[in-house]
Amino acid sequence: MTVEAAPQASTELVQHLIRLGCVNTGQPDSGDETKASELLRQVVDLPGVELESYGPLPNRQSLVARLPGSDPMAPTLLLLGHTDVVPADPTDWRHDPFGGELIDGWVWGRGAIDMLCVTASMAVAFADLARRRVALPGTVVFCAVADEEAGGKAGADWLLRHHRDAVIADHVLTECGGTPLHTPSGMKLPVLVAEKGAAWCTLTVHGTAGHGSTPLIGDNALVRAAEVVRRLAAYRPLGVIHDTWRGYVAAMQFDPELEAILLDPTAITDWAEHHPDRGFAADCHACTHLTISPNVLRADGKTNTIPGSVEMEVDIRTLPGHTLDDVQRVLDEILAELRPFVDIEFFDPGWATSTASPVDSPLWRSIERASAAVYPDARCVPAITPGGTDARFFRDHGCTSYGYGLFSRELGYDDYVAMFHAKDERVDVHSLGLMEQLWADIAVDLLGERHP
Repeated sequence: MTVEAAPQASTELVQHLIRLGCVNTGQPDSGDETKASELLRQVVDLPGVELESYGPLPNRQSLVARLPGSDPMAPTLLLLGHTDVVPADPTDWRHDPFGGELIDGWVWGRGAIDMLCVTASMAVAFADLARRRVALPGTVVFCAVADEEAGGKAGADWLLRHHRDAVIADHVLTECGGTPLHTPSGMKLPVLVAEKGAAWCTLTVHGTAGHGSTPLIGDNALVRAAEVVRRLAAYRPLGVIHDTWRGYVAAMQFDPELEAILLDPTAITDWAEHHPDRGFAADCHACTHLTISPNVLRADGKTNTIPGSVEMEVDIRTLPGHTLDDVQRVLDEILAELRPFVDIEFFDPGWATSTASPVDSPLWRSIERASAAVYPDARCVPAITPGGTDARFFRDHGCTSYGYGLFSRELGYDDYVAMFHAKDERVDVHSLGLMEQLWADIAVDLLGERHP
Protein backbone atom coordinates (compact mmCIF):
# COMPACT_ATOMS: atom_id res chain seq x y z
CA MET A 1 0.00 0.00 0.00
CA THR A 2 1.37 3.38 -1.02
CA VAL A 3 0.08 6.58 0.54
CA GLU A 4 0.26 9.50 -1.84
CA ALA A 5 1.01 12.98 -0.51
CA ALA A 6 -2.09 15.12 -0.90
CA PRO A 7 -4.02 17.61 1.24
CA GLN A 8 -4.97 15.82 4.46
CA ALA A 9 -3.29 12.61 3.31
CA SER A 10 -2.86 11.82 7.00
CA THR A 11 -6.54 10.84 7.08
CA GLU A 12 -5.86 7.80 4.92
CA LEU A 13 -2.60 7.10 6.68
CA VAL A 14 -4.07 7.12 10.19
CA GLN A 15 -6.79 4.73 8.99
CA HIS A 16 -4.16 2.25 7.80
CA LEU A 17 -2.14 2.61 11.01
CA ILE A 18 -5.22 1.83 13.09
CA ARG A 19 -5.95 -1.25 10.98
CA LEU A 20 -2.45 -2.62 11.60
CA GLY A 21 -3.44 -3.14 15.24
CA CYS A 22 0.01 -2.68 16.80
CA VAL A 23 -1.29 -3.48 20.29
CA ASN A 24 1.32 -3.26 23.04
CA THR A 25 0.46 -5.42 26.06
CA GLY A 26 3.84 -4.86 27.68
CA GLN A 27 5.15 -8.25 26.55
CA PRO A 28 8.18 -8.45 24.20
CA ASP A 29 6.23 -10.40 21.59
CA SER A 30 3.43 -7.79 21.42
CA GLY A 31 3.27 -4.52 19.50
CA ASP A 32 4.68 -5.72 16.19
CA GLU A 33 5.40 -2.07 15.41
CA THR A 34 7.63 -3.15 12.53
CA LYS A 35 4.46 -3.29 10.43
CA ALA A 36 3.88 0.40 11.07
CA SER A 37 7.55 1.21 10.49
CA GLU A 38 7.39 -0.43 7.06
CA LEU A 39 4.16 1.39 6.18
CA LEU A 40 5.60 4.77 7.17
CA ARG A 41 8.80 4.05 5.27
CA GLN A 42 6.74 4.07 2.07
CA VAL A 43 5.47 7.54 2.92
CA VAL A 44 8.83 9.21 3.66
CA ASP A 45 11.17 7.27 1.31
CA LEU A 46 11.88 10.18 -1.00
CA PRO A 47 14.98 11.65 -2.71
CA GLY A 48 17.25 13.38 -0.19
CA VAL A 49 15.83 11.51 2.81
CA GLU A 50 18.13 9.27 4.87
CA LEU A 51 16.26 6.25 6.25
CA GLU A 52 17.15 3.69 8.91
CA SER A 53 15.23 1.19 11.02
CA TYR A 54 16.42 0.30 14.52
CA GLY A 55 15.13 -1.91 17.28
CA PRO A 56 16.05 -4.58 19.84
CA LEU A 57 13.83 -7.22 18.18
CA PRO A 58 12.68 -7.89 14.62
CA ASN A 59 9.08 -7.12 15.59
CA ARG A 60 9.90 -3.95 17.56
CA GLN A 61 11.51 -1.72 14.91
CA SER A 62 11.46 2.09 14.95
CA LEU A 63 11.84 4.21 11.83
CA VAL A 64 14.18 7.21 11.64
CA ALA A 65 13.97 9.52 8.62
CA ARG A 66 16.36 12.45 8.28
CA LEU A 67 16.14 15.44 5.95
CA PRO A 68 19.57 17.07 6.31
CA GLY A 69 19.81 20.84 6.41
CA SER A 70 22.31 22.94 4.50
CA ASP A 71 24.17 24.10 7.61
CA PRO A 72 25.70 21.36 9.83
CA MET A 73 25.88 23.85 12.71
CA ALA A 74 22.18 24.76 12.51
CA PRO A 75 19.72 23.22 14.99
CA THR A 76 17.81 19.99 14.49
CA LEU A 77 14.05 19.45 14.96
CA LEU A 78 12.79 15.97 15.83
CA LEU A 79 9.16 15.10 15.05
CA LEU A 80 8.60 12.18 17.42
CA GLY A 81 5.63 9.85 17.08
CA HIS A 82 4.92 6.40 18.43
CA THR A 83 3.20 3.59 16.53
CA ASP A 84 1.99 1.25 19.29
CA VAL A 85 -1.45 1.40 20.88
CA VAL A 86 -3.05 0.00 24.03
CA PRO A 87 -5.52 -2.92 23.92
CA ALA A 88 -9.21 -2.36 23.16
CA ASP A 89 -12.29 -4.45 23.93
CA PRO A 90 -14.55 -4.36 20.83
CA THR A 91 -17.65 -5.01 22.95
CA ASP A 92 -17.24 -1.56 24.56
CA TRP A 93 -17.05 0.34 21.27
CA ARG A 94 -19.72 1.72 18.95
CA HIS A 95 -17.48 0.86 15.96
CA ASP A 96 -14.69 -1.64 15.34
CA PRO A 97 -11.66 -0.31 17.31
CA PHE A 98 -9.34 -1.61 14.59
CA GLY A 99 -11.53 -0.78 11.60
CA GLY A 100 -10.19 2.72 11.01
CA GLU A 101 -13.60 3.76 9.70
CA LEU A 102 -14.21 7.28 8.40
CA ILE A 103 -17.68 8.28 9.63
CA ASP A 104 -19.09 11.79 9.22
CA GLY A 105 -15.63 13.35 9.10
CA TRP A 106 -14.18 11.37 12.02
CA VAL A 107 -11.67 8.51 11.92
CA TRP A 108 -12.57 5.89 14.55
CA GLY A 109 -10.20 3.44 16.14
CA ARG A 110 -7.70 2.60 18.84
CA GLY A 111 -4.83 5.07 18.64
CA ALA A 112 -6.74 7.72 16.67
CA ILE A 113 -5.93 10.24 19.43
CA ASP A 114 -3.08 8.45 21.25
CA MET A 115 -1.13 9.13 19.10
CA LEU A 116 -1.58 7.92 15.53
CA CYS A 117 -3.15 11.21 14.47
CA VAL A 118 0.07 13.00 15.38
CA THR A 119 2.37 10.30 13.98
CA ALA A 120 0.53 10.20 10.65
CA SER A 121 0.40 13.98 10.23
CA MET A 122 4.08 14.27 11.12
CA ALA A 123 4.98 11.69 8.45
CA VAL A 124 2.91 13.50 5.80
CA ALA A 125 4.35 16.91 6.72
CA PHE A 126 7.90 15.53 6.65
CA ALA A 127 7.27 13.93 3.25
CA ASP A 128 5.85 17.21 1.94
CA LEU A 129 8.99 19.11 2.99
CA ALA A 130 11.14 16.51 1.24
CA ARG A 131 9.00 16.42 -1.89
CA ARG A 132 9.00 20.22 -2.22
CA ARG A 133 12.76 20.21 -1.58
CA VAL A 134 12.36 22.96 0.99
CA ALA A 135 15.86 24.31 1.61
CA LEU A 136 16.39 24.77 5.34
CA PRO A 137 19.64 25.45 7.20
CA GLY A 138 18.53 23.10 9.98
CA THR A 139 17.80 19.38 9.85
CA VAL A 140 14.37 17.79 10.25
CA VAL A 141 14.09 14.25 11.64
CA PHE A 142 10.91 12.16 11.72
CA CYS A 143 11.01 9.25 14.14
CA ALA A 144 8.21 6.67 14.55
CA VAL A 145 9.07 4.68 17.64
CA ALA A 146 7.90 1.45 19.19
CA ASP A 147 6.93 0.67 22.77
CA GLU A 148 5.86 4.07 24.11
CA GLU A 149 2.78 2.56 25.73
CA ALA A 150 4.87 0.20 27.90
CA GLY A 151 7.53 2.70 28.95
CA GLY A 152 9.78 3.03 25.90
CA LYS A 153 12.37 0.40 26.82
CA ALA A 154 12.18 -1.06 23.30
CA GLY A 155 11.61 2.33 21.69
CA ALA A 156 12.83 5.85 22.48
CA ASP A 157 14.88 4.83 25.50
CA TRP A 158 16.56 2.03 23.53
CA LEU A 159 17.29 4.35 20.60
CA LEU A 160 18.97 6.93 22.81
CA ARG A 161 21.04 4.25 24.50
CA HIS A 162 22.15 2.49 21.33
CA HIS A 163 21.79 4.99 18.45
CA ARG A 164 21.87 8.37 20.14
CA ASP A 165 23.38 10.26 17.19
CA ALA A 166 20.56 9.10 14.92
CA VAL A 167 17.80 10.71 17.01
CA ILE A 168 19.32 13.38 19.23
CA ALA A 169 18.02 16.86 18.45
CA ASP A 170 18.00 20.40 19.81
CA HIS A 171 14.21 20.58 19.69
CA VAL A 172 11.66 17.78 20.04
CA LEU A 173 7.92 17.76 19.38
CA THR A 174 5.73 14.85 20.42
CA GLU A 175 2.18 14.08 21.58
CA CYS A 176 -0.50 15.88 23.63
CA GLY A 177 -1.42 19.54 23.86
CA GLY A 178 -2.96 21.92 21.37
CA THR A 179 -6.62 21.23 22.19
CA PRO A 180 -8.49 24.57 22.19
CA LEU A 181 -9.66 25.57 25.65
CA HIS A 182 -12.44 28.16 25.59
CA THR A 183 -12.25 30.43 28.62
CA PRO A 184 -13.87 33.77 29.53
CA SER A 185 -10.53 35.44 28.79
CA GLY A 186 -10.26 33.87 25.33
CA MET A 187 -9.04 30.68 23.70
CA LYS A 188 -5.97 28.97 25.17
CA LEU A 189 -3.76 26.31 23.57
CA PRO A 190 -1.88 24.15 26.12
CA VAL A 191 1.72 23.26 25.27
CA LEU A 192 3.01 20.41 27.43
CA VAL A 193 6.38 21.54 28.72
CA ALA A 194 6.49 19.10 31.65
CA GLU A 195 5.19 15.72 32.71
CA LYS A 196 4.83 13.81 35.93
CA GLY A 197 7.15 11.00 36.87
CA ALA A 198 5.93 7.40 37.07
CA ALA A 199 6.89 5.35 40.11
CA TRP A 200 5.14 2.19 38.99
CA CYS A 201 5.61 -0.63 41.43
CA THR A 202 4.63 -4.17 42.37
CA LEU A 203 3.41 -4.77 45.90
CA THR A 204 3.65 -8.38 47.02
CA VAL A 205 1.37 -8.97 49.99
CA HIS A 206 2.24 -12.01 52.11
CA GLY A 207 0.09 -14.27 54.25
CA THR A 208 -0.01 -17.97 55.12
CA ALA A 209 -1.45 -20.54 52.72
CA GLY A 210 -4.05 -23.01 53.90
CA HIS A 211 -7.10 -25.02 52.96
CA GLY A 212 -10.12 -22.98 52.00
CA SER A 213 -12.41 -25.16 54.13
CA THR A 214 -10.70 -24.04 57.34
CA PRO A 215 -10.07 -20.29 56.90
CA LEU A 216 -9.21 -19.72 60.56
CA ILE A 217 -6.00 -21.74 60.09
CA GLY A 218 -4.68 -19.64 57.23
CA ASP A 219 -3.67 -15.99 57.00
CA ASN A 220 -5.36 -14.97 53.76
CA ALA A 221 -3.08 -12.74 51.69
CA LEU A 222 -5.99 -11.76 49.46
CA VAL A 223 -7.94 -10.36 52.40
CA ARG A 224 -4.88 -8.43 53.50
CA ALA A 225 -4.37 -7.20 49.93
CA ALA A 226 -7.96 -5.93 49.89
CA GLU A 227 -7.14 -3.72 52.86
CA VAL A 228 -3.99 -2.50 51.11
CA VAL A 229 -6.07 -1.57 48.04
CA ARG A 230 -8.60 0.21 50.21
CA ARG A 231 -5.90 2.30 51.89
CA LEU A 232 -4.21 3.18 48.61
CA ALA A 233 -7.53 4.27 47.07
CA ALA A 234 -8.39 6.33 50.14
CA TYR A 235 -5.11 8.28 50.13
CA ARG A 236 -5.86 12.01 49.96
CA PRO A 237 -2.75 14.19 49.98
CA LEU A 238 -2.75 17.98 49.85
CA GLY A 239 -2.23 19.60 46.49
CA VAL A 240 1.28 20.70 45.46
CA ILE A 241 1.41 24.14 43.83
CA HIS A 242 4.62 23.84 41.79
CA ASP A 243 6.12 26.42 39.41
CA THR A 244 4.81 24.83 36.20
CA TRP A 245 1.30 24.79 37.63
CA ARG A 246 1.58 28.42 38.73
CA GLY A 247 2.66 29.36 35.21
CA TYR A 248 -0.27 27.48 33.69
CA VAL A 249 -2.83 29.09 36.00
CA ALA A 250 -1.41 32.56 35.39
CA ALA A 251 -1.41 32.10 31.61
CA MET A 252 -4.98 30.74 31.56
CA GLN A 253 -6.30 33.98 33.11
CA PHE A 254 -9.07 32.27 35.05
CA ASP A 255 -11.56 34.35 37.00
CA PRO A 256 -10.17 35.37 40.41
CA GLU A 257 -12.32 32.90 42.38
CA LEU A 258 -11.25 29.87 40.35
CA GLU A 259 -7.63 31.04 40.28
CA ALA A 260 -7.61 31.23 44.08
CA ILE A 261 -8.94 27.67 44.32
CA LEU A 262 -6.42 26.30 41.82
CA LEU A 263 -3.54 27.84 43.76
CA ASP A 264 -4.74 26.64 47.17
CA PRO A 265 -3.31 23.19 48.06
CA THR A 266 -6.29 22.45 50.32
CA ALA A 267 -9.14 23.92 48.29
CA ILE A 268 -8.14 22.36 44.95
CA THR A 269 -8.54 18.80 46.27
CA ASP A 270 -12.13 19.24 47.40
CA TRP A 271 -13.01 21.31 44.32
CA ALA A 272 -11.67 18.67 41.92
CA GLU A 273 -13.53 15.82 43.62
CA HIS A 274 -16.89 17.59 43.37
CA HIS A 275 -16.67 19.68 40.20
CA PRO A 276 -19.17 18.60 37.51
CA ASP A 277 -16.69 19.17 34.64
CA ARG A 278 -14.97 15.84 35.25
CA GLY A 279 -12.35 16.00 32.50
CA PHE A 280 -10.98 19.41 33.45
CA ALA A 281 -11.27 18.75 37.18
CA ALA A 282 -9.54 15.36 36.98
CA ASP A 283 -6.71 16.90 34.97
CA CYS A 284 -6.27 19.74 37.48
CA HIS A 285 -6.23 17.25 40.33
CA ALA A 286 -3.69 14.96 38.67
CA CYS A 287 -1.39 17.87 37.81
CA THR A 288 -1.22 19.00 41.44
CA HIS A 289 -1.21 15.72 43.38
CA LEU A 290 0.86 12.63 43.89
CA THR A 291 -1.61 10.05 42.59
CA ILE A 292 -1.84 6.36 43.47
CA SER A 293 -3.97 3.95 41.43
CA PRO A 294 -3.94 0.19 42.21
CA ASN A 295 -4.80 -1.34 38.85
CA VAL A 296 -3.76 -5.02 38.70
CA LEU A 297 -4.25 -7.84 41.21
CA ARG A 298 -2.96 -11.41 40.90
CA ALA A 299 -3.33 -14.36 43.29
CA ASP A 300 -2.18 -17.87 42.47
CA GLY A 301 -4.07 -20.93 43.65
CA LYS A 302 -7.58 -22.32 43.36
CA THR A 303 -10.98 -21.99 44.94
CA ASN A 304 -10.22 -24.25 47.89
CA THR A 305 -6.76 -22.80 48.61
CA ILE A 306 -6.05 -19.77 50.79
CA PRO A 307 -3.38 -17.77 48.93
CA GLY A 308 -0.07 -17.27 50.71
CA SER A 309 0.83 -14.24 48.60
CA VAL A 310 -0.85 -11.74 46.27
CA GLU A 311 0.75 -9.35 43.77
CA MET A 312 -0.65 -6.00 42.79
CA GLU A 313 0.62 -3.44 40.30
CA VAL A 314 0.22 0.18 41.30
CA ASP A 315 0.44 3.25 39.07
CA ILE A 316 2.00 6.09 41.08
CA ARG A 317 2.64 9.46 39.42
CA THR A 318 4.98 12.03 40.97
CA LEU A 319 5.14 15.81 40.70
CA PRO A 320 8.10 18.15 40.23
CA GLY A 321 10.23 17.94 43.37
CA HIS A 322 9.16 14.44 44.35
CA THR A 323 11.79 11.74 44.67
CA LEU A 324 11.59 7.97 44.93
CA ASP A 325 12.32 8.36 48.64
CA ASP A 326 9.20 10.51 48.94
CA VAL A 327 7.13 7.79 47.30
CA GLN A 328 8.60 5.15 49.59
CA ARG A 329 7.78 7.30 52.63
CA VAL A 330 4.17 7.76 51.48
CA LEU A 331 3.72 4.01 50.96
CA ASP A 332 5.18 3.31 54.39
CA GLU A 333 2.72 5.74 55.95
CA ILE A 334 -0.26 4.30 54.08
CA LEU A 335 0.59 0.70 54.88
CA ALA A 336 1.50 1.42 58.52
CA GLU A 337 1.23 -1.84 60.51
CA LEU A 338 0.78 -3.81 57.28
CA ARG A 339 4.22 -2.79 55.99
CA PRO A 340 6.07 -5.89 57.36
CA PHE A 341 3.78 -8.06 55.21
CA VAL A 342 4.36 -6.13 51.96
CA ASP A 343 7.37 -6.16 49.61
CA ILE A 344 7.73 -3.15 47.28
CA GLU A 345 9.58 -3.32 43.95
CA PHE A 346 9.67 -0.37 41.55
CA PHE A 347 9.52 -1.14 37.83
CA ASP A 348 11.86 1.61 36.65
CA PRO A 349 13.29 3.84 39.39
CA GLY A 350 14.75 6.19 36.78
CA TRP A 351 11.27 7.13 35.58
CA ALA A 352 10.05 8.29 38.96
CA THR A 353 11.28 11.87 38.54
CA SER A 354 9.14 14.52 36.82
CA THR A 355 10.76 16.27 33.84
CA ALA A 356 10.34 19.75 32.36
CA SER A 357 11.65 21.97 29.56
CA PRO A 358 12.06 25.76 29.63
CA VAL A 359 9.28 27.89 28.14
CA ASP A 360 11.61 30.63 26.93
CA SER A 361 12.94 28.90 23.80
CA PRO A 362 13.05 29.27 20.00
CA LEU A 363 10.72 26.26 19.73
CA TRP A 364 8.11 27.91 21.95
CA ARG A 365 8.16 31.04 19.79
CA SER A 366 7.84 28.99 16.60
CA ILE A 367 4.84 27.17 18.05
CA GLU A 368 3.23 30.51 18.91
CA ARG A 369 3.73 31.86 15.39
CA ALA A 370 2.51 28.69 13.66
CA SER A 371 -0.55 28.44 15.91
CA ALA A 372 -1.46 32.09 15.37
CA ALA A 373 -1.92 31.37 11.67
CA VAL A 374 -4.93 29.19 12.61
CA TYR A 375 -6.10 30.71 15.87
CA PRO A 376 -4.90 34.35 15.78
CA ASP A 377 -6.64 35.31 19.01
CA ALA A 378 -5.51 32.27 21.01
CA ARG A 379 -2.74 32.20 23.58
CA CYS A 380 -0.29 29.33 24.05
CA VAL A 381 0.00 28.32 27.71
CA PRO A 382 2.62 26.09 29.37
CA ALA A 383 1.16 22.96 30.96
CA ILE A 384 2.12 19.74 32.67
CA THR A 385 0.63 16.39 31.68
CA PRO A 386 -0.26 13.72 34.24
CA GLY A 387 0.59 11.03 31.69
CA GLY A 388 3.98 9.95 30.43
CA THR A 389 5.47 10.52 26.97
CA ASP A 390 8.75 9.82 25.24
CA ALA A 391 9.70 13.48 25.75
CA ARG A 392 11.16 12.60 29.15
CA PHE A 393 14.00 10.59 27.58
CA PHE A 394 15.04 13.53 25.42
CA ARG A 395 14.79 16.02 28.29
CA ASP A 396 17.26 13.83 30.16
CA HIS A 397 19.66 14.42 27.24
CA GLY A 398 19.24 18.21 27.33
CA CYS A 399 16.74 18.52 24.45
CA THR A 400 13.96 21.11 24.64
CA SER A 401 10.94 18.83 24.35
CA TYR A 402 7.26 19.76 24.16
CA GLY A 403 4.01 17.91 23.66
CA TYR A 404 1.79 19.63 21.13
CA GLY A 405 -0.61 19.25 18.25
CA LEU A 406 -3.31 21.51 16.84
CA PHE A 407 -6.89 20.38 17.04
CA SER A 408 -10.06 21.86 15.62
CA ARG A 409 -12.86 23.52 17.54
CA GLU A 410 -14.92 20.38 16.82
CA LEU A 411 -12.89 18.36 19.33
CA GLY A 412 -13.76 19.44 22.85
CA TYR A 413 -11.16 19.33 25.60
CA ASP A 414 -13.20 17.00 27.80
CA ASP A 415 -13.78 14.58 24.91
CA TYR A 416 -10.08 14.69 24.04
CA VAL A 417 -8.96 13.86 27.57
CA ALA A 418 -11.62 11.18 28.00
CA MET A 419 -10.58 9.23 24.88
CA PHE A 420 -7.04 8.34 26.01
CA HIS A 421 -6.92 4.57 26.61
CA ALA A 422 -10.74 4.56 26.53
CA LYS A 423 -13.58 3.46 24.29
CA ASP A 424 -14.80 5.19 21.12
CA GLU A 425 -11.46 6.88 20.40
CA ARG A 426 -11.67 9.05 17.28
CA VAL A 427 -10.19 12.11 15.59
CA ASP A 428 -11.74 14.55 13.15
CA VAL A 429 -10.34 15.06 9.68
CA HIS A 430 -10.13 18.83 10.21
CA SER A 431 -7.67 18.33 13.08
CA LEU A 432 -5.51 16.04 10.94
CA GLY A 433 -5.30 18.73 8.28
CA LEU A 434 -4.38 21.39 10.82
CA MET A 435 -1.54 19.26 12.15
CA GLU A 436 -0.17 18.46 8.69
CA GLN A 437 0.29 22.20 8.19
CA LEU A 438 1.45 22.85 11.75
CA TRP A 439 4.52 20.59 11.63
CA ALA A 440 5.68 22.03 8.31
CA ASP A 441 5.15 25.62 9.47
CA ILE A 442 7.09 25.04 12.70
CA ALA A 443 9.98 23.39 10.82
CA VAL A 444 10.28 26.24 8.33
CA ASP A 445 9.97 28.92 11.03
CA LEU A 446 12.39 27.27 13.49
CA LEU A 447 15.04 26.01 11.10
CA GLY A 448 14.83 28.61 8.36
CA GLU A 449 15.06 32.36 8.86
CA ARG A 450 16.43 33.17 12.29
CA HIS A 451 14.17 34.83 14.83
CA PRO A 452 15.28 36.52 18.05
